[in-house]
Amino acid sequence: MDILDEARCPHRRTDAPAPGAGRITLLDGFALRWGRPGSEARGDELPHSVQRLVVYLCLAGRPARTAVAGDLWPEVPEEQAHASLRSALWRSRKAAPGLIEGVGGALSLVPGVRVDVRELSDWARRVVDPRVPGAAVSVPDRDLHGELLPGWYDDWVLLERERLRQLRLHALEAAAARLAGAGRFGEALQAALLAVQAEPLRESAHRTVVRVHLAEGNVVEAHRAYERFRQLLDDELGVPPSEQMTRLVPGIARRRRALHALDDAGRGPAPHPLRSVPAPGRSAAVR
Repeated sequence: MDILDEARCPHRRTDAPAPGAGRITLLDGFALRWGRPGSEARGDELPHSVQRLVVYLCLAGRPARTAVAGDLWPEVPEEQAHASLRSALWRSRKAAPGLIEGVGGALSLVPGVRVDVRELSDWARRVVDPRVPGAAVSVPDRDLHGELLPGWYDDWVLLERERLRQLRLHALEAAAARLAGAGRFGEALQAALLAVQAEPLRESAHRTVVRVHLAEGNVVEAHRAYERFRQLLDDELGVPPSEQMTRLVPGIARRRRALHALDDAGRGPAPHPLRSVPAPGRSAAVR
């Protein structure tokens, strides 16, 4: 009898934890807390096949058995993939009883299990939903900052990792804008800097930092943030910030137009403001 048959059986196990008693984390690595106090199952104790099955259900919701078998064991014949799935389900029942249920040919985690990537997605949806008031927007909890399953290289993990990365970055920038609009500048800057920390070369994240400083009236801080990004781009890629970035900071665009005008006139780049360049055959003037 596999776990699907047990789900239909009227004499189901009664030693499973109550709904809401467990938590699964996938950000910065797989971890599981499931079971009654004193006999909790731990993620590092689960067989690898069970870990992959649990992770897949965390990310996929309620997939059909055929989809689970095909994605988890794509390089073997279908019959063998289904046999491997049955084995993983049997192992999960032994290692973490009651965690997975099967209904109508589909598999899922039991209701009430907390999953960090789902909490991250819920937070991001609230941030970008215009129906959610600004007072309800917040910076994400610290345990939602990590990367999805570092060291896992399954195709379905790689796709979900990139999706979550982009979701978090866009939501952090949106959260910063909404928090700044509500006058909560400290939280706004924290959200913007989290986006910069996650992707240091992402210009939209740096533009968000500059906008928060300007909204708070900190023009000098905005100039510093711009200059840090300009230097980073020059060091890493050898390119300047975009015109969209430059237009944000008062005075920066004017200085850039002046430099372009000098170049167009054939005079070369402007001299360093603290040095004078001597003409050929003459001594440099002491300033």
